[in-house]
Amino acid sequence: MVDPNRRTRLGKAGPSVFPIGLGCMAMSGVYGPSDDTESVATIREAIDRGVTLLDTGDFYGMGHNELLIRRAIEGQRGKVQLSVKFGAMRGPDSSWLGVDARPAAVKNFAAYSLRRLDVDVIDVYRPARLDSSVPIEETVGAIADLVRAGYVRHIGLSEVGVETIRRASKVHPIVDLQIEYAVITRGPEDAIFPVLTELGMSATLYGVLSRGLLTGSKIGGKGDFRGALPRFSGDAGARNASTVARFHGFAAERGMTPAQLSVAWVLAKQPAFVPIVGARTRQQLRDVLGVLDNPLSAEDVVALEAILPKDAIAGTRYGAEQMKHLDSER
Repeated sequence: MVDPNRRTRLGKAGPSVFPIGLGCMAMSGVYGPSDDTESVATIREAIDRGVTLLDTGDFYGMGHNELLIRRAIEGQRGKVQLSVKFGAMRGPDSSWLGVDARPAAVKNFAAYSLRRLDVDVIDVYRPARLDSSVPIEETVGAIADLVRAGYVRHIGLSEVGVETIRRASKVHPIVDLQIEYAVITRGPEDAIFPVLTELGMSATLYGVLSRGLLTGSKIGGKGDFRGALPRFSGDAGARNASTVARFHGFAAERGMTPAQLSVAWVLAKQPAFVPIVGARTRQQLRDVLGVLDNPLSAEDVVALEAILPKDAIAGTRYGAEQMKHLDSER
């Protein structure tokens, strides 16, 4: 039985959270249609099972995700910590219009998130991406103003590289970096994770299931952005299918589901960090949380990495245009 009181601290200055967080992005259509009733039930069950960290972005579903979370946490605000990303701009046709992290925009985004979530304070607030036209010091300084005013508790970052992390940390304590990490996405191990440790920062790790690639999830039709991702399409998609089959075989040999193995590997490799898992249903949630009672041994970590080395998967994690804008990849 999973202990609902287990906690992992987000860096030296951050809050203590349940060792697995719930990412809510997929509840707002990014992987195809989702069911609001099931989404709310999943968030509420997560809270009942001890999950404290809920991760969202004000641009997920153009505000839909924050309103969904508002419904789910009604009467339970004291049991959760809300991690909110901001800065990505969307059009009414769901198009992406760039990133705005100017100080005035930061405070504007925060005002709307506070209202949509119906809360007085956001626990961790972070720019979703680096705005190359705005010095990170100005963006973090604006969030620091919100901290001093009582609207934000802690500051986080997302998908930024070593230089940006160092510059940001000189302005205000940063509790965590949100970045993609999985057995088939291990780039942060080389330079980024060592700097986080050096600076006393944590990480919240998304993409642990590699957007469903590791679990064998099928592209969900209209609105599912994975159809445009290199790892899911063309020759790379065909090559990756055989790699994923090896992963599934390894999981079956150890009595684990692919989702459990994905999360177990991350927890074994980075026990001080917090994986963010995008469960859309209560069944998916129960499956993932079961991993806390079935950790991966050091021997199994070595064996898994032997059949899935760092270069096992073909294709980049985002399309070429998006990759160019990722500060974490520079």
